[in-house]
Amino acid sequence: MTWKNTPDRWGPVSQLLHWLIVILILGMGTVGLVMTEMRNSPDKIQLYVLHKSFGITVLALITLRLLWRLYAGTPRPVPGTPHWQERIASLTHAALYALVFAIPVSGWVLNSAAGFPLRWFGLFNLPAIAAKSESLHELAEDVHEWLFWTLIALALVHAAAAIFHHVFQHDATLARMLPRGWLRVPAAPTFSPSPEEPRDAV
Repeated sequence: MTWKNTPDRWGPVSQLLHWLIVILILGMGTVGLVMTEMRNSPDKIQLYVLHKSFGITVLALITLRLLWRLYAGTPRPVPGTPHWQERIASLTHAALYALVFAIPVSGWVLNSAAGFPLRWFGLFNLPAIAAKSESLHELAEDVHEWLFWTLIALALVHAAAAIFHHVFQHDATLARMLPRGWLRVPAAPTFSPSPEEPRDAV
């Protein structure tokens, strides 16, 4: 078994990073929506600390995934995929990478502009990347939120496209991002030609 990507499917490292980032973003998004509605309390502060720590983790993971992609290459397009679908898929992937990278960076700016320390799981502090500023804090807060909702919308389109490929186009688009054997590629429907009707005897 190779850890790198092959021409036909994503390798185990790419699969692990992909699904780990998906799970972390879903968890952070849920926590982020909940914690903003909480009253001020030690529990709210603790949720904010965890939210920031996981955000920095996602930033590290997406950087690692980009570096691994450059090293391990990418699979070929699924045979039979129209060129316009390949182009849309490439643009969607680029946008998803950019959003997953930009969201934690905007959160880092938001935290720095508010003048709060950024401590990763209580182990060490990260430096501020912006000066304390109320106007910058408000702008970063809006940008952080809008980037998140944009990511959710684009991720839903991405997931729907993968399901469409699996259910209707009967190809390996979804299966090759899962461990081998987890998802069977459905066989494309076949249509048998109708037997030719016998001609009337002359």
